[in-house]
Amino acid sequence: MAAAVAAAAAVRTRILQVSSKVNSTWYPASSFSSSVPTVKLFIDGKFVESKSDKWIDIHNPATNEVIGHVPLATKAEMDTAVASCKRAFPTWADTSVLSRQQILLRYQQLIKENLKEIAKLITLEQGKTLADAEGDVFRGLQVVEHACSVTSLLLGETMPSITKDMDLYSYRLPLGVCAGIAPFNFPAMIPLWMFPMAIVCGNTFLLKPSERVPGASMLLAKLFQDSGAPDGTLNIIHGQHEAVNFICDHPDIKAISFVGSNQAGEYIFERGSRHGKRVQANMGAKNHGVVMPDANKENTLNQLVGAAFGAAGQRCMALSTAILVGEAKKWLPELVERAKNLRVNAGDQPGADLGPLITPQAKERVCNLIDSGTKEGASILLDGRKIKVKGYENGNFVGPTIISNVKPTMTCYKEEIFGPVLVVLETDTLDEAIKIVNDNPYGNGTAIFTTNGATARKYSHLVDVGQVGVNVPIPVPLPMFSFTGSRSSFRGDTNFYGKQKREKN
Repeated sequence: MAAAVAAAAAVRTRILQVSSKVNSTWYPASSFSSSVPTVKLFIDGKFVESKSDKWIDIHNPATNEVIGHVPLATKAEMDTAVASCKRAFPTWADTSVLSRQQILLRYQQLIKENLKEIAKLITLEQGKTLADAEGDVFRGLQVVEHACSVTSLLLGETMPSITKDMDLYSYRLPLGVCAGIAPFNFPAMIPLWMFPMAIVCGNTFLLKPSERVPGASMLLAKLFQDSGAPDGTLNIIHGQHEAVNFICDHPDIKAISFVGSNQAGEYIFERGSRHGKRVQANMGAKNHGVVMPDANKENTLNQLVGAAFGAAGQRCMALSTAILVGEAKKWLPELVERAKNLRVNAGDQPGADLGPLITPQAKERVCNLIDSGTKEGASILLDGRKIKVKGYENGNFVGPTIISNVKPTMTCYKEEIFGPVLVVLETDTLDEAIKIVNDNPYGNGTAIFTTNGATARKYSHLVDVGQVGVNVPIPVPLPMFSFTGSRSSFRGDTNFYGKQKREKN
């Protein structure tokens, strides 16, 4: 109790002393290069220069210029980071819930004050438009705000007189050291879906951001430190396969949260589970939008274009597949015309609707999947493979692409393309559309566009997908509910945020 009181007092003192202005000591120029900065590790409340002899270049996707270097952390550095988490855990777990809440309240305010700066970093490293980047931060901020409700989220349960002279109490207790492995496509949102909720529940956290986009996580760590978080509650390492294996194998790490591809997610789930860890793996998707002929045509076409091509299609909830039912197939030419009007440019340029893909390899993969459609009998109604952006000729750009006459057996349908590509199927009835959706192995999200309540109810009850939108193209739930991807899109027993998340912490 004395330790908890002392820790709470220290936290309050630190909160009063911090500044809301960001100091970019986390991403400085160094001896590694006279012109290109290096990214540091964040260990025990300090930004630490890695002693690794292995580094990865960070590229601006709009130009492919090298803008930074990120280290592959050494085994000793990763061990030090986990040791810091483990050392901080007992005191942090005993810190009062109110003190933890105060830190999160301060943190959400600092994120708001620095939202545009975080967004600029995301656009620089990831390529998405500034508007999309600000949305990236904002959707993460919503989870931080929800985590501020910890005083009610952590309420236990009780039953008096369960038997004679015996009462029963149930408490929610933290696990210990938790870890997160984040993807490149949401550099702020996904880390903020991971560590704030875990930490406010009394855990400590080791984060491995994507080595392609580390900047946002480092700035978020700086803001978390400035919010008054004790040293060791959050540590950040960088790396690739060796870092992933380290997280899966380390005996002091009790739980892992992952977002990324199916190949990586299945591997992490199996390896982490084998070592006795609770693993949450959020993976790939093939999200379908079913368009009924009675839908509001104007709204539906606008929503299809935004959901399919926004963020260059690099999101696990992108509406990458449209199923046009009955007479709705006649809307296809208008859909193509609207997609043609989207402006492709560097993410920081005014008026850009979508930016580049993350790497040249990602562009090549997307182009190959488009090409597979033509080889297998589909028709390309809009082809964005040869687009050139003036002033950014070396960028990883693919323009909006629409492929029609697609069949469920085609590669472009079966694979998650993860680019600005919409594949279009046609059916005569709603039942046929439901069968296509349910036969697909993925289960992240789906949407139906209709003005008929009975149709909407039938679809939402019969479709086997975790998240269903009715005239909502990207049905990502707000933080008071849980993100409930299913089937091949998810492995584990605990979903992101919401009721399910806090009940497992």
